[in-house]
Amino acid sequence: MMLRLIMKLLLLTLFLTFPLFAQVEYSRGVIPPGEFPGFYLDAANYKGDVEGKTRVEIYFQIPYGNLQFVKFENKFRAKYQVAITIYDEKKANIIVEKTWNDKIFANDFKETTSERNFKFGFKSFHLFPNNYILNCTLLDKDSDKDYKVEGKLIVREFVKPLQLSDLLFIASEIDSQIILNISNTINTSDSSLSFYYEIYSDKSQEITVDYSIKNENDNVVLRKKEIMFVDSGATQVKKKLDNSQISLGKKNFTIAVLNEKGETITGVSKPFISKISGFPAGIVDLDEAIKQMSYIATSEEIDEILEIKNSDEKLIKFKEFWKKKDPVPSTRENKVMREYFRRVAYANKNFKHYFDGWKTDMGMIYIVLGPPDNVDRHPFEYNSRPYEIWHYYNINRSFTFLDETGFGDYRLLDRNFGDWYRYRQ
Repeated sequence: MMLRLIMKLLLLTLFLTFPLFAQVEYSRGVIPPGEFPGFYLDAANYKGDVEGKTRVEIYFQIPYGNLQFVKFENKFRAKYQVAITIYDEKKANIIVEKTWNDKIFANDFKETTSERNFKFGFKSFHLFPNNYILNCTLLDKDSDKDYKVEGKLIVREFVKPLQLSDLLFIASEIDSQIILNISNTINTSDSSLSFYYEIYSDKSQEITVDYSIKNENDNVVLRKKEIMFVDSGATQVKKKLDNSQISLGKKNFTIAVLNEKGETITGVSKPFISKISGFPAGIVDLDEAIKQMSYIATSEEIDEILEIKNSDEKLIKFKEFWKKKDPVPSTRENKVMREYFRRVAYANKNFKHYFDGWKTDMGMIYIVLGPPDNVDRHPFEYNSRPYEIWHYYNINRSFTFLDETGFGDYRLLDRNFGDWYRYRQ
């Protein structure tokens, strides 16, 4: 029986396109690595048994902490609903729509809040090769809170004599049961990188497979080749690259089948992020993360860390700074650091203009004070330039941002910083 059909759904810790080569398929997740909209979602293409269609498996991973558990008999229970909708590329027509309800039971309250517990699942669909829009909504039935993910879904065609399925990373393996890494994030301390894919061949043959990892500058940081014999039909491959300690940052993993001349016949590629264990996934450049601390650290503290030449010593100093800010040092995750860099990531995504979003006026206010309680937007006022007013009721302050150029370059009008100017959770 095929490996993916015997995967049990376990509750464990788990720590869309352009070609890299002309023949390499690009297999990116629905959620870009490092982003977290409330739950993780990924998709993979496989050669199916329905003529003309590809089997697409959609995987999801829900943290216990994002669901509300209520006391039920002698346990705790969370109820949720998942809705998957697949549209055509222009989002004019619904191709597939599926909704289902499920429950999670926990033995005690501590289990419901543990950062180590997730609910994992997947659904399979048969689709014609094409470009689609995938929308997935998670609804907490008790709190009525919902999380939504939407992204591009590329369904590939499997008609060539030799092709590869999409690539999936593996978080762990217990008793031959694999737990997928849906977040596409690994830790820099990991000594190996585990993954799964399938090879489809029209005949039994010996092939050369090239595994390579590149950094953001397109430099190869890890490469390994192996000769493999495959049978006619589908061959499942579960591999581990040993001694593959990978530095911090965004990476791209490529599997390519080579001919005798070393040219790529077919292949698949997938991005991932290598992060520091216990740190937010958005930290992919330590020096940049240190500079981004300007709203919570003094310039002297930042300079002191940046001036350290040795990268390991610099990391130790960085950790020491955030350890002092940690309200609960006994836990694995520093919630103050996580929230701070979540705000930085949000600012970079939403307020970027001539420079990074965290450096803008809107970014500054958002990072220091968090999301406003209310926003008044005036993009098309008569006889006035566009402006926004952000209201923070808990400090009884409002901030007005004016777009002086008309190109989205919003500047803070009142720069008289008072007692409010300190980082707040």
